[in-house]
Amino acid sequence: MKRAGLAAIMVVVILAMGCDTLRFAPGQSRKQNAWLHNRTTQLTADLAHSEETSRQLQELARLSEIQSRAFTADYGLPDEFPPADNIEQILSTPSFDLAESAVRASAQRPDVWDVTDGAIELGIAVAGLVGGMYGIRASQFLKRAKTKSKALREIVGGNEVFKREHSESAVAFKAAHNTQSPQTRQLVAELKTA
Repeated sequence: MKRAGLAAIMVVVILAMGCDTLRFAPGQSRKQNAWLHNRTTQLTADLAHSEETSRQLQELARLSEIQSRAFTADYGLPDEFPPADNIEQILSTPSFDLAESAVRASAQRPDVWDVTDGAIELGIAVAGLVGGMYGIRASQFLKRAKTKSKALREIVGGNEVFKREHSESAVAFKAAHNTQSPQTRQLVAELKTA
């Protein structure tokens, strides 16, 4: 049962780490930026048409505006709309600040440990719904898995702090782990980058 618990923790952590596309739900800055992007492309298309630019530029601007609708539809509408009635408002400093804020927010990913804890908590909740003897056993198993996951997180974090603070011992520290299985080495390497 102990090996199964450790294996379950490893599987959950590896699966969570493999979710490279896992992202936070879009916040208000990302929603505002998506809406502002669509509004920018609308004004660009209108300007290209009114200034009688080349047909290609007009079509590119119009296509960009149509494509931009998908971002707003995907992210949802913001609670507050940024000023975007005209080109001067769109080209103002707050619009550029909003765009930079949205880029930073888009680059964020959930912490693998938080995802793992969430998956374990979900399992505990499902086990509670199942109830009965199997539900109780599953719940107890998952609670132990959560405790072991936390311990693993603390061990890996502590090891990294030790190696940083005692660089002269880092080579010996690594040599002491030469007997680890390839699976364990892979897991620890992934945990260090999380």
